[in-house]
Amino acid sequence: QVQLVEGGGGLVEAGGSLRLSCAASGRTFSRYAMGWFRQAPGKERAFVATITSSGGTTSYADSVKGRFTISRDNAKNTVYLQMNSLKPEDSAVYYCAATTISPVRTSDTFYGYWGQGTQVTVSS
Repeated sequence: QVQLVEGGGGLVEAGGSLRLSCAASGRTFSRYAMGWFRQAPGKERAFVATITSSGGTTSYADSVKGRFTISRDNAKNTVYLQMNSLKPEDSAVYYCAATTISPVRTSDTFYGYWGQGTQVTVSS
């Protein structure tokens, strides 16, 4: 089992950057693939990015490709989401999630562990 705690959200102007972090408890973090999802008010939770347990493969939603980068540091039990060139439509609560299911999926139904979320607001 793993517990996840996100941080790094906040208010930023359009075009700015933020780096989200997600710290995991436990000694088996390196066994989990990790994902970032987001949910805007009135909308369904949506896939943002995912990374395999080793960090060797990443995948992104088309809407963030080229602007966001997911990475992980297994020695620190942490996954990151670097967000650049932020747009107002990126405003949402961002969640990190963990899964042992392979191959890595982009649907949130495959992720069994979730953090509490961190708010990102991008002003125009």
